[in-house]
Amino acid sequence: MISSLLIANRGEIARRIIRTASRLGIRTITVYSEADVSAPFVREADEAVCIGPAPARESYLLPEKFLAAARATNAAAIHPGYGFLSENAAFAEAVQEAGLIWVGAPPAAIRAMGLKDAAKQLMIAAGVPVTPGYMGDDQTPEHLHAEADKIGYPVLIKAVAGGGGKGMRRVDARENFLDALASCQREATASFGDERVLIEKYILAPRHIEVQVFGDTHGNAVHLFERDCSLQRRHQKVIEEAPAPGMDEDTRAALCAVAVKAALAINYVGAGTIEFIADASAGLRADRIWFMEMNTRLQVEHPVTEAITGQDLVEWQLRIASGEKLPRAQESLRINGWAMEARLYAENPATGFLPSIGPLTHLRLPDNIRVDSGVEQGGEVTPYYDPMIAKLITHATTRAGAAAKLARACAAVEVWPVKTNAGFLARTAANADFLSARIDTGFIERHAEALIPGTEPSAPVLQAAAHALLPAHGTGPWETLTGLRIAAPPDMRVAVDIAGSTHVVTLDNPPAYTTATIADETMVFVQGEAWSFGLARADHAAGGAAASDGAILSPMPGRIIAVHAAAGDHVKKGQKLLVLEAMKMEQQLLAPFDGVVKTFTAALDAQIAEGVLLALIEKEA
Repeated sequence: MISSLLIANRGEIARRIIRTASRLGIRTITVYSEADVSAPFVREADEAVCIGPAPARESYLLPEKFLAAARATNAAAIHPGYGFLSENAAFAEAVQEAGLIWVGAPPAAIRAMGLKDAAKQLMIAAGVPVTPGYMGDDQTPEHLHAEADKIGYPVLIKAVAGGGGKGMRRVDARENFLDALASCQREATASFGDERVLIEKYILAPRHIEVQVFGDTHGNAVHLFERDCSLQRRHQKVIEEAPAPGMDEDTRAALCAVAVKAALAINYVGAGTIEFIADASAGLRADRIWFMEMNTRLQVEHPVTEAITGQDLVEWQLRIASGEKLPRAQESLRINGWAMEARLYAENPATGFLPSIGPLTHLRLPDNIRVDSGVEQGGEVTPYYDPMIAKLITHATTRAGAAAKLARACAAVEVWPVKTNAGFLARTAANADFLSARIDTGFIERHAEALIPGTEPSAPVLQAAAHALLPAHGTGPWETLTGLRIAAPPDMRVAVDIAGSTHVVTLDNPPAYTTATIADETMVFVQGEAWSFGLARADHAAGGAAASDGAILSPMPGRIIAVHAAAGDHVKKGQKLLVLEAMKMEQQLLAPFDGVVKTFTAALDAQIAEGVLLALIEKEA
């Protein structure tokens, strides 16, 4: 077994690896940037080494920093986690050349699967079915446009070197192709340094199903069944589950056999995920499921596989990297129950899911389920890294039981002042169509109105705040207003000051809620949402980047990567004015109504802070 392990990553995955490595008696070493000096993963390791400033490009994305830290601490192996350098073949080779054990896929396999077009050609040669599309070398816009026309719309443009939902655009009509291509190429260049794309037929009613595979250095490969990752927003996974609902045993056997075949075709070693796209319009059928790509690393959603199989996948990785054979044979692996995972992010659903940064002054996560988190109360969500707060994982004997647990767990989350998607997750897990497994990758978009909260407090929030206020304020003439109705009992109403305005609430049965006093604010936490009440707060009334008077404000810190307007322009409602890049995501700022651009201060490549006036639109007379 490996004696000492340097973890070339941060946050929740670093803590996850530390837990298993420590249990196995392995000395653990973490590296950290200056922004992470107080993070939990730093103190939980046996040793920790600072590798540079906060920006990832000056710390976590520099291979030489990890190699120097490994030499300084006499580490025997390096585990890359996921993200950052986990699928970087050159880094894997450098680790091996330094005489260290690489706890990951072989460099040759990383290269084979790293470029989506080459990976598909390899899978075709191995007899694995792939999605129809174009994967050629001619990358001129005109040729790509013509190929998309041949495939037929809708199509999906995907960065050849992409991953994590970056560099992907769906195009529904021919006239929108070139704009989408340009945006996709910009994002691909910024994220991966490679603007090349491929084009796939966009599958209507698509399900995203992936199979966990493992290979060892003795020529063996197995699968640990499938996961369904269809609930996505902007190609980013939101809720994952295992097994996939509606998957019969024959289809499962065929799909998993294909996944193992794909792993063997590239002599795969370690943990990997074969991702498939399924046309679920007529249910899951083996002949309507196609290879999409392979992730040559551990996946963020691996805990649901651990829950249904009872296996520790990080332990598997460490044993295989130590030269051992696979811990289990295929026939000894079984599915036990159902598991679900929700990704709790620091983001605001009411403003288009823009990331939310700041201190975690108040943080309460459920304690009766598995929670994988990289932060703690008193910490901070910075603009430098992925804004994930935690993964909430539930397991039950049935899918309905796992979903019910997940909905309750998400509703119990308490975070302030950073905004989160907890309420959105709770509503999603309790949605009738979700519970009936009527899901595909368009689920969230179709149900957005029901799932995404508005900028005003909901009725349950007002009820909770009113009931919380009543004991404190008694029964004065303003706090409780009695209605005069002939032959009817009086009603009781409470004036609640919340979200910057006063609401008169008729008391009814309140939902489950908790309250907390944080600094000079009184908070109510209900159904995963957090609101300050009893004090006027104007910031809750802001619903987005554009104010009603036509002021276009920066919704968060970022860089202007495209400008589409100028002072004096006549614009239509919904017209694109500029594009802001923040946390590696593009945010389009649009005209709120027909009018004239009176002021335009946005400059290409400018770095801007949150709340900066970028444009002012004046309605035409």
